[in-house]
Amino acid sequence: MRNLFAFLFRYRGVLVFGLLEVLSLTLLIRNSNYHGAAFFNSSNAYVGQVLDLRTRIYDYFRLVQINQGLVAENAALRQQLYPADTAGRVAAVLPVSPDSATQARLRQSGRPDSLLLGLRQLPARDPDYPLIPARVINNSLRNVDNYLTLNVGSLDGVQTGMGVLAAAGVVGRVKVTSEHYATVTSVLHSKTSISAKILRDGTFGSIKWPGEDATHVLLDYIPRQNKLVLGDTVVTSGYNAIFPEGVRIGIIDSFVKEQDKNFWTVRVRLAVDFTKLTYVYVIKSRPKMERDTLEVKAGLKPEGEQVRP
Repeated sequence: MRNLFAFLFRYRGVLVFGLLEVLSLTLLIRNSNYHGAAFFNSSNAYVGQVLDLRTRIYDYFRLVQINQGLVAENAALRQQLYPADTAGRVAAVLPVSPDSATQARLRQSGRPDSLLLGLRQLPARDPDYPLIPARVINNSLRNVDNYLTLNVGSLDGVQTGMGVLAAAGVVGRVKVTSEHYATVTSVLHSKTSISAKILRDGTFGSIKWPGEDATHVLLDYIPRQNKLVLGDTVVTSGYNAIFPEGVRIGIIDSFVKEQDKNFWTVRVRLAVDFTKLTYVYVIKSRPKMERDTLEVKAGLKPEGEQVRP
């Protein structure tokens, strides 16, 4: 305490001068409109800069929450790409409850009932294909067998065998799940085989990755007598129940005839850029189990065998 009084006594002149300056500036700002406006304009600018800096620092440390919000917002915005048209749908396209009151309520709600993934307009409320948004937290590209890791798991409804789509098209199939994460066998995997077709003429084939370029795959089993066109779109065929029919896989980039083969060698440029893959959607097909059971009973598939994506 003695030191404090000694300090105040020693610098009493400076302290009194500063106090009088503050008092005079306060009286000037309060009694002069011009000086008051100039002071508050300047102070607002500096305070705004300080608050902006604080907000940037705060946002940097909450990027995880921001990204999670963007995933949910992205899913909601995709549902708004197409207006609700439940009234114009038939049962084969959109399952409709026989309850007329339920149908009327859906028509009046105005909520969008479809979203666009891989050129395919998917019903957003179709119980056969519920969509689960996810973020890619790990992605391998340089191996023969490549995988992705997603930040959703069994607690989010993800199960082994579900398909994975991005906004551009097909990504892969869920291989293993834990409570909070899922590992996905991507299209860039030596054992991945996707039933596909050429959109222009409906020619069926099978997509496989040769293990070379992360931007291209091969479309096998296209007969040599078929006419091919550069730029033709390749989509899922719907022959398996993992992906709905018509989801984009890529476009035909090149094709050649080899003398010792009865099929074209067709290279397809993937629609999904796996080097920049960030957000995906896990899609579930409820009819898959029933279909697999039926095929096992019919002898079309050995018991315990899993259909490839």
